[in-house]
Amino acid sequence: MDTKRSGAVIRRGRPAGPRTIGLVCAVAAAGALLSGCGDSGKDTGSPDKSAGPSRAMPATAPASPTGSLNADQAQRKALVPKAKVDYGQALKAAIAAVPSSEAIAAELKGTPTGPYWDTAVATTDGAAYAVRVDAVSGKAQKPQPQSDDPDDKQQLAARLAKATVTAQQAAQTATEKTKGTVTTIELGDADHGNDTVAWTVGVVTPDDWNETTYEIDATNRKVLWMNVDQD
Repeated sequence: MDTKRSGAVIRRGRPAGPRTIGLVCAVAAAGALLSGCGDSGKDTGSPDKSAGPSRAMPATAPASPTGSLNADQAQRKALVPKAKVDYGQALKAAIAAVPSSEAIAAELKGTPTGPYWDTAVATTDGAAYAVRVDAVSGKAQKPQPQSDDPDDKQQLAARLAKATVTAQQAAQTATEKTKGTVTTIELGDADHGNDTVAWTVGVVTPDDWNETTYEIDATNRKVLWMNVDQD
C-alpha cells in the first residue's frame, strides 16, 4: 500500500524505477547491488509463565544493525566501502571523456577487489555514451556509443531539455533526507507515466546496509516518491 507524507508517496517493497528508453538500459540494469531487503519478524511462541509479564514489540521495530545481514546487505557492505571514487567524481570523469555531454546515469558495480562505476552521458542531440570509470583510480575507459535509433535520440534530447535539476542536485536532495552513499542515479521518465522527467536516486546507509530509493522531479527537486525496501 502506498502512503503519503509531506506530499511524497512512500512505498513499501521494491521500486518500479523510471521508464527509461532502451539506450540507457545497459547502464540502469541494477542486479543484486541495487535491490535492498529487510528481515521479517518471527513468532516467538508462548511466553514462559514463570517470567514476568510479556512486553509487545513494536510492529515497525527496525532490524538490529548488529544482527545477521542478508545477501544483498552483505554485498553492499563488501562493495560500497571499496569505492574510493564517488558518483559525482565518476560522472565528472565520464563527462570529460565525452565533450559537451551531460550526465544521465551512474551505478556502482563490480566486486570488492574491482569496483567500478557504470555511467552514461549524452549530448544535447540525444547521442548517448556508456563510460566505465574505475571506482578506485577514477580513470575513465573509452566511451562506448549507444543507440543510434532516431526515436531514442529524440526522446533523450527532449528529456535533457526538460531537466533543469542536475544529478548532483538530485543526489543532494536524496542525501539530505537519508544520510548515506549514493550508489545509483538515473535520469528517466517519472513513474506515474506522464511527461514529467525525474531522477531516481539510490542511497545506501552504512548502519544497516539497506537502500532507500527516491524519485525526484528533475524540474523542481520535489520528491515524487520514496521506497523503503522491506522484501
